[in-house]
Amino acid sequence: MPDFLPLADIRILDLTSSLAGPYCTEILSALGADVVKVEHPGRGDDSRAWGPAFFPGGSVIFFAANAGKRSLALDVRARAGREALLRLVEQADVFLQSLRPGTAERLGLASEALLARNPRLVYCSIGSFGRNGPLSGRPGYDPMIQAAGGILSVTGEPDRPGVRVGVSLVDQGTGQWAALGILAALRERDRTGRGRVVDVSLYETALGLLPYQITRYLGTGEISRRHGTAFPLIVPYQVFATRDGELMIAAANDRLFAALCEALELPELAADPRFATNPERLGRREELTRLLGARLLERDSAAWLERLERAGVPVSPVLDVGQVAEHPQTRALGILQELAGRRTVALPLSADGERVRHRSPPPLLGEHTAQVLSEAGYSRAEIAALAESEVIRLGGAS
Repeated sequence: MPDFLPLADIRILDLTSSLAGPYCTEILSALGADVVKVEHPGRGDDSRAWGPAFFPGGSVIFFAANAGKRSLALDVRARAGREALLRLVEQADVFLQSLRPGTAERLGLASEALLARNPRLVYCSIGSFGRNGPLSGRPGYDPMIQAAGGILSVTGEPDRPGVRVGVSLVDQGTGQWAALGILAALRERDRTGRGRVVDVSLYETALGLLPYQITRYLGTGEISRRHGTAFPLIVPYQVFATRDGELMIAAANDRLFAALCEALELPELAADPRFATNPERLGRREELTRLLGARLLERDSAAWLERLERAGVPVSPVLDVGQVAEHPQTRALGILQELAGRRTVALPLSADGERVRHRSPPPLLGEHTAQVLSEAGYSRAEIAALAESEVIRLGGAS
C-alpha cells in the first residue's frame, strides 16, 4: 500500500515552542504536511535546551516532538524577518503560533492581518488560559496548568499532597486538540474556500480532562478528591500489592467482581449482599479492599496474573518504562522507529494495517533556512544579506 500522507499538499508555518504546538505539528508532519518550524536564530526552540544533549540538535524532548520538520531560523522581531515570514504566509495553508498574549498583535502577526493576506489560511493559536477571562494574559506550562485546572487535586494518595501526572498530559492533549481543530478547518475550507481561526489552550484542555469530576460537582456540589491508583466511581479498580510486586485490577462490573472473587478463592465476598453491587461496594471501599488486599499478598504476581487472566478479569502488572519499551506487545505493534540512529515513538495510528511513521529526524537549528527562503523567491544574494545582518541563521548549527 502507498504511504498514508493525506496532508501531502499542506504547508504549515509553525511558530510554536516547548511541547504543545510542536507535538501538534509533529502529528501533522507524519500525516504528510510540510512543516516549516520557525525558530529564533540565536537560541531556537526553548526545548532544545531542556535536558542534556540527546542528539546534535538538542534534548530528548525536542527530539521526541519535532520529527519530520524543516527548521527556518528567522528573527521575526526584525523588520526583514517579518517581511520574509509574511511572504511565506501567502504560500501557506496553516499558521500556528504560541506566542505570549499580545505578542502576535505587536508583531503584525495577528489572525486578522494574516487572513487579509491569505484568506484561505487556517490560523491556530495555542494559549495558556484561553482568549478571554481574568487569566487570559498569563503564561503557563503543563505542571502549572495541572495545578490551576484541578488535575493535581485529584492525583496522588488521599493523605498526601497532590502530584503532577508523570507525563505531559496537558501539553500533548492540547497538541492533539490543535491538530483536530486544524484538520476540521482544512476540511471546511475544501467546501468554502476560506480559512478559519482555531483557538486552543492548556487550561481548556485540563478542563476537558475532568468531565465527570466537574459534572459531578455541578450536579451535586461534591468535590472529587485523590484516590491514589483507585477510581472514585468503581470498586475494586486499583493497584493491589502482591507478595513480590503490584497488579492493577479492574473489576468494572458485578460479573467481573464475581470472577475476581472466584479466582482469589473468596466466593463468599461475591455472595455477600454488602458487596453485591458497585454502589454497595463503593460505600464499603476500605473494608472490601482490605479483604482483597490481604489475599493478594499471599502469592506472587505471576501466580495471581495467571489465575485472573484465566478468569477473564482485566489485570496488568505495573511495569516501568523500560519494561514497556522492551515488551513483546510493543515490539509487535511496530510503534518504535529509528531516526538518525535513535529510537523514538511513532504515531499511535495505523492505516490499512501500516504504522504511520515520522518521515525524517528532527532538524538542526537553521538546517533548512536557505531552502525555505529560496522556495519563497529569495535569491542567494538576498539570503546572504539576511545572514550577514543576523536576521537568519544558516547551515544547521546546533
